[in-house]
Amino acid sequence: MMGGGGGGGRRPVMMGMSARGMEITRQRIRPGTIRRIFPYARPYTWVIVLLLIVTAIDAAIFAATPVLLALIIDDGIIPRRVRVVLALALALGGLALVDAVMMYIEAWSSARIGQGIIYDLRTEVFRHVQRQSLAFFTRAQTGSLVSRLNTDVVGAQQAITTLLSQTVSTILTLVLVLIAMFYLSWQITLVALLIAPLFIAPGRLVGRRLQRLTRQQMMLNAELASTMNERFNVGGAMITKLFGRPDEESAIFESRAGRVRNIATMSSVYGQSLRIFIGLLSTLTLALTYGLGGVFVVHGVFKIGALVALVTLLSRLYGPIGQLSNMQVDVLTALVSFDRVFEVLDLKPLVEENPDAYPLPAIGAGRAAAPDIEFDGVCFRYPTASEVSLASLESIALPMPERADEAPILRDVSFLAPAGQLTALVGPSGAGKTTITHLVPRLYDPGSAVMMSRT
Repeated sequence: MMGGGGGGGRRPVMMGMSARGMEITRQRIRPGTIRRIFPYARPYTWVIVLLLIVTAIDAAIFAATPVLLALIIDDGIIPRRVRVVLALALALGGLALVDAVMMYIEAWSSARIGQGIIYDLRTEVFRHVQRQSLAFFTRAQTGSLVSRLNTDVVGAQQAITTLLSQTVSTILTLVLVLIAMFYLSWQITLVALLIAPLFIAPGRLVGRRLQRLTRQQMMLNAELASTMNERFNVGGAMITKLFGRPDEESAIFESRAGRVRNIATMSSVYGQSLRIFIGLLSTLTLALTYGLGGVFVVHGVFKIGALVALVTLLSRLYGPIGQLSNMQVDVLTALVSFDRVFEVLDLKPLVEENPDAYPLPAIGAGRAAAPDIEFDGVCFRYPTASEVSLASLESIALPMPERADEAPILRDVSFLAPAGQLTALVGPSGAGKTTITHLVPRLYDPGSAVMMSRT
């Protein structure tokens, strides 16, 4: 009637990353991830509209300031017109004040959207995880779950704020700066546009590499957090002391912390290399502009104020282009976080509540009596990992082998436990006693037949 093999506990975590772990870190962003992001921004529509308006005003001020500077030099300082200098200086100061207000509103609205999305995602993921069956928690690492609610959720909201504010600001700034530069000198503007692709291509190459490193770094951080959670509680500390393995545990921790260090170092080096390359290219381009523009000023093609404005605009042109390169990296790494959050939200609970389920009556003085518990031909097997968990939430060090035959733990179990009486489950270890106690409160659902409670 009862087969051997009770519920398995949490498997041990071994050193080294398995082939399955490497496969997880190389996963690409799943199709449809970007489309699923936008519903989370819908509750903040009016804040988003405000953010876009403020961003547009800020971009216009960003492009107009160098043009005013050119007018101050060419139309005010060189001809010695004091009124023109004072008027344009006041206009420049007024734009600075407006820009400061716009930047404050932009910071507030961006924070309001970002923190609101973090709250929404955290509560949704927490609520969804609470609905998972006990089998899910026996396999998932605590540190990995905590990482999804903290690190990944924070990284996910950056996808929305980056896509909204930085993208709009960068595109508007590029358009307005190019208009101002063509107005001052179409020759230097064309040279600047020819060099622009050199700023964009490295971002794509580095972005793909950083996307994989980011996913791997998130998983290793979660694994390190799980190690600390398991070793720093009473049970973990007691096992370590009883078996006299503090040195081995320290070696395991050092190995995992070392992998986190190595991945973080590689990510930092890739990101810094991109910034160094863009900075070097910007400096060389400015030197070219000073040389070419200086020759134009000497030959009277345009005035010195226009040259100063062009140099300022050029730095403001390559700044947004550099941001576009970095933005590819930021968006790709943020999408990894969103993908990992959706991975949890897409995991369906093994035990689902029936919409027409009969509610249990309240038990106590003056209320209904406790019900009988009846098993009628119940069969049960413990679910496999693919049915209840995610590979990325488990230890990626050494996969636990599944039961090849998926043999049931319980076979055709029938008995009645009357209310108000003591019913004992007797049998050898592994006979299924604990499994039965898990089925009664629906920590698991039976695989076939019926488990009933009747009054």
